[in-house]
Amino acid sequence: MQITNSNEADIPEIFKLYRLATSFQETKNCTPWPEFSLELVSKEIAEMRQWKLIIGEHIACVWAVTFKDPEIWGEKDNDKAMYIHRIAINPDFRGQQLVEHIVIWAKAYAKKNTLDYIRMDTVGENFGLISHYKKCGFQFLGLSKLENTKFLPAHYQNAVVSLFQIAL
Repeated sequence: MQITNSNEADIPEIFKLYRLATSFQETKNCTPWPEFSLELVSKEIAEMRQWKLIIGEHIACVWAVTFKDPEIWGEKDNDKAMYIHRIAINPDFRGQQLVEHIVIWAKAYAKKNTLDYIRMDTVGENFGLISHYKKCGFQFLGLSKLENTKFLPAHYQNAVVSLFQIAL
């Protein structure tokens, strides 16, 4: 198992995993992801904020990070934090505790970069994800109604989000 930055050659696989994740979300009656733009993913890759977990020869999952997220986190965005977005797991690797591996990686990354928090959100009150993320070490902070969503992807428009964090 290896975690490394994604690269331009990974783009087709990243979008394949996003499509599979969206299809899975639709079966769970959650708010599905919209189609993300190539520009967004290319920018994250160029800025070294798009990551992948590799098992054997396969990309088992991908995710992106950012270090500012004011539209979702409001005043808490002033904290020194990393924000994990769009974890998409290859269905062939579900059930292998990949989010726990991401958390281990994120803790080491945050410590190396002197960050105080690891944060995530998910749209809606998804009880399955809330329980899963709590088992992975996140504190569930509750629900938040987003107000300023102009610059966020479509699934955040008029949304209530579940907020999670790990304090380091």
